[in-house]
Amino acid sequence: MCTTGPEIRGTRVELLTAPDCPNAEAARSLVAECLAESRLDASVVERVGRYRSPTILVDGVDVMGTPGPVAGDACRLDVPSRERVLAALTAARG
Repeated sequence: MCTTGPEIRGTRVELLTAPDCPNAEAARSLVAECLAESRLDASVVERVGRYRSPTILVDGVDVMGTPGPVAGDACRLDVPSRERVLAALTAARG
């Protein structure tokens, strides 16, 4: 029988990268800086796999507004920007 786990509350931030992504560290730093600047208390879940890399999701939505699945295992041409990350965090704050 399955039991329910703890309810997830608050804003979900995810950093999705492909293995050996040359932009992963910059994206990681960008997320940390934007979280500090927005004063939003959220933990960041990092996933490495077959993703368009790097992808930053806030509450499951790509901050760059790219629709569709995030699978791809390739470098992104539209690398997440500071403005987009801050806007997504501000919107999540409500």
